[in-house]
Amino acid sequence: MSVVRRLPVVADLTLVTAGAMTANVAGYLLQLLAGRWLGVAGYSPFASLLAVQLLCAVPALALQNVVAREVVRGASVESARALALRCAGIVAVVAVPLAPIVSAVLKVSITASIAALVAAPILVLLSGEQGILQGRIHFRELALVLGGAGIARVTPALIVLGLGGGTTAALGAAAAGIAIAALAARRAVDLQESSRTGSDHEASAPAELSSGSGWERVRSRIDGAGVLPVFRAAQVQAALMALSSADLIVARIVLDENDAGRYSLGAIAAKIAFWLPQAVGVVLYPRMAQPQHSARAVRSALAVLMAVGAVAVAGAAVAAPLAPLFAGQDYAPVQGVLWVFALDGALLAILQAALLSAIAADRTAPAAITWIGLAVGVGIMLTCAHSVTSLITIATVTVAVTTVVITALALRTAHVETGSASRVPGFGASGT
Repeated sequence: MSVVRRLPVVADLTLVTAGAMTANVAGYLLQLLAGRWLGVAGYSPFASLLAVQLLCAVPALALQNVVAREVVRGASVESARALALRCAGIVAVVAVPLAPIVSAVLKVSITASIAALVAAPILVLLSGEQGILQGRIHFRELALVLGGAGIARVTPALIVLGLGGGTTAALGAAAAGIAIAALAARRAVDLQESSRTGSDHEASAPAELSSGSGWERVRSRIDGAGVLPVFRAAQVQAALMALSSADLIVARIVLDENDAGRYSLGAIAAKIAFWLPQAVGVVLYPRMAQPQHSARAVRSALAVLMAVGAVAVAGAAVAAPLAPLFAGQDYAPVQGVLWVFALDGALLAILQAALLSAIAADRTAPAAITWIGLAVGVGIMLTCAHSVTSLITIATVTVAVTTVVITALALRTAHVETGSASRVPGFGASGT
């Protein structure tokens, strides 16, 4: 069965949504309980370090996208894992000098910084296995890994916090949980690979590439691939993650301790709206990697994400009065702007889909536009934001403008790719 005939299906979306939602709910529970147990002042550094951890996970997210793309085009599990191991080593080396810098900028202890950064290379290894499952179209197993990884990460941290542990111990426990999840993911891939036959392997590749010179050219390019494709994808992924996390870091700089903590909790609404429709990009990504179907896949993803985003914003507005009941009355001042946080997250979800289409085609130009939008937005935040409301307003406007530009570019590029692919018989994979 070809990728084209298999995707998209409601069952795949449902499975991946369930897995992603399990992980996300676990993450939100961690942040809510951490906000209550650590207090407003104590929660701010914890949330800021989580944001730094997210930024350091950019290579992991990029690796998953690259591995999935190349597995769709015929790369072996062994080559994918070798690439993941090289990337994990690079991330580990880079993380070492970052610890004192993070400690100084965020005004946290060096041990807390190390505890947050140690998870980065482990996440790379986990994402490599997830990319293999995604590229092989094993969405049931991918859903189990996504949900299991979220639970494995959050449970130890919650136990530590519940026993009175602080930020450093909780982040260290979370890193240990991620390591267990990575081992479980590797086992899931091995079980799937052991059940595959030679005919199944060929069937998993796009029908357009199963024979002929087009397939041989793609396979040759894959066999010679190194870490450079991951670096290119990381440029795009880093721009998105930076844009989605910069306001949390800026909050620690321009707001007082209590308002920074309130802003961090309000940002949970943005994260919910951002990650809620994650399955859409995961399931449609293999189709985006095939130019002859890219335009339709991008349009479908954007339409679904806009609908889900509208529901998320409306839900945040309606549920806002409940926020102080769950998080405490100290956070009541942010309930009136929770819908703005949700709008910020919904726009980021749309931007993510547009940038995923760029990674699927191995294009990095949209990253430059995103970085420009980020630089302008951060500059305005640092000079003009003096309250929770002004900071989230500036952040949302920045994301909105960037999303409109990138989305228009993605639609145009996908249309051109699809038109070009339809005129080249026997070659369905995109180049650079």
